[in-house]
Amino acid sequence: MRIDLTNSSASELSTELSSQVSTPGTAQAGKAGTEDRATFTSDSVSVNSLVSTALSSPEIRQDKVDSLRLAVDSGQYELDPAKIASSMVDDYA
Repeated sequence: MRIDLTNSSASELSTELSSQVSTPGTAQAGKAGTEDRATFTSDSVSVNSLVSTALSSPEIRQDKVDSLRLAVDSGQYELDPAKIASSMVDDYA
């Protein structure tokens, strides 16, 4: 999901929400001391680990390409058109 703050209604909503947010201990008397609060956290170590793993992976898995090329060249790679069609229909159903 993408939030576009350049959209005028999104900017208005952002301004409206930020004016309604209260910090702990500053609840107004009419609200009976209740407040809504959301906290977003991320484990930067695990995120950085995933990013480095993704960046260090080769863009092309040459071993897979070579084995498929060999199977096609030798005639051992067979396709089942009915299975392919069934999978395509299942994806859209």
